[in-house]
Amino acid sequence: MKKIILIMTIASSIASFAQNQKGSPLNYPETKKGETVDVYFDTKVADPYRWLEDDKSAETGAWVKAQNVVTYDYLSKIPFREALKSRMEKLWNYEKIGAPTKEGNYTYYSKNNGLQNQSVLYRKDAKGVETVFLDPNTFSKKGTTSLGGVDFSEDGSKVAYSISEGGSDWRKVILMDAESKKILEDTLVDVKFSGISWKGNEGFYYSSYDKPKGSELSAKTDQHKLYFHKLGTSQKEDKVIFGLSQKRRYVGGSVTEDNRFLVISAANSTYGNELHIQDLTKPDAPIITIIDNFDSDNNVIENEGDTLFIETDLNAPNKRIISVNVNNPKPENWKDFIPETENVLSPSTGGGYFFANYMKDAVSFIKQFDYSGKLVREIQLPGVGTAAGFGGKKEEKILYYSFTNYITPSSIFAFEPTSGKSEVYQKPKV
Repeated sequence: MKKIILIMTIASSIASFAQNQKGSPLNYPETKKGETVDVYFDTKVADPYRWLEDDKSAETGAWVKAQNVVTYDYLSKIPFREALKSRMEKLWNYEKIGAPTKEGNYTYYSKNNGLQNQSVLYRKDAKGVETVFLDPNTFSKKGTTSLGGVDFSEDGSKVAYSISEGGSDWRKVILMDAESKKILEDTLVDVKFSGISWKGNEGFYYSSYDKPKGSELSAKTDQHKLYFHKLGTSQKEDKVIFGLSQKRRYVGGSVTEDNRFLVISAANSTYGNELHIQDLTKPDAPIITIIDNFDSDNNVIENEGDTLFIETDLNAPNKRIISVNVNNPKPENWKDFIPETENVLSPSTGGGYFFANYMKDAVSFIKQFDYSGKLVREIQLPGVGTAAGFGGKKEEKILYYSFTNYITPSSIFAFEPTSGKSEVYQKPKV
């Protein structure tokens, strides 16, 4: 009954507020029109608001302030604003926990107590003692610095994590001793659109552009490069691995779990990528091209010796996993490992198995396969709902996944891949 009364009150307030605003038009600040004209293929195209692209100019700053005055004045007069805020705050105020991963001697996972601006990264030791590892809410006084990617060295003794200040795409990468949490060396700067992938314990790969002149927000960046940072050296010594002679807008690199291969993805848009690979066990090994065009999405998700397992939508819109020998990796040599189905595939690996996560009628169903491609089982989930996870290192005995539905807040389950049994690992306090 209370919910019905609240909804009726809000609806009545909305109608009343909308009616009152009909006779009170907003007086927006006048926006100057410039005289900029570009010519494309002999056609003149006017761009009168080009001046607003200069985010550092005093004129643009004044325009933003004037717009904010109008906006916040309007919002402050909405009578039901506090009721909506109070209701949403109550709905969102519950504990949220992420699926854990095992790194070195600790188990790491994210947790939000309900209304924290950013989730906190916690860890537990072998005795189950929980401590805060990284709390991005404390990175800056105003809370405007966020935590980006986090990646551990092979033995879990070191960690590299990225931070973003003020919402910028240009990030910093900090290297830290995982046990003592002592900063190991100078922070890497000017890193953009990048993951972090360690090669053993010696260093890691990351990507970035040359820092543009002028505004970092509006200046063009279109030649991404993949670098390798060796621990104990300065950033200016970092070697460009890919992208110096190849102009690609997005380049990423990841190392296979056995540290044998560097997998390189290169793209010029958000769909379709070239795929390359390099054998890290051979000094000065060449970078071998697997896919030389941008017509499909491709990603190496696992390898076993010389055999690569690639997630792809090449000739398979709903995706499939193929296997191929690294010595002859071109598409004509691909063999279906997990064929395409009528449902879209989202795969993961861990515990010595492959997991094929499908969504059918808005419900998850997950199949488990061994390395020969044989179906082991369809996993029995806790109920009808959405599940995600089942990823981990090859030797892990326990994997983790999240599960939620309309009556169950996202909970973490521990999964034993050999038996197929699941049990509750952590449930949020609701």
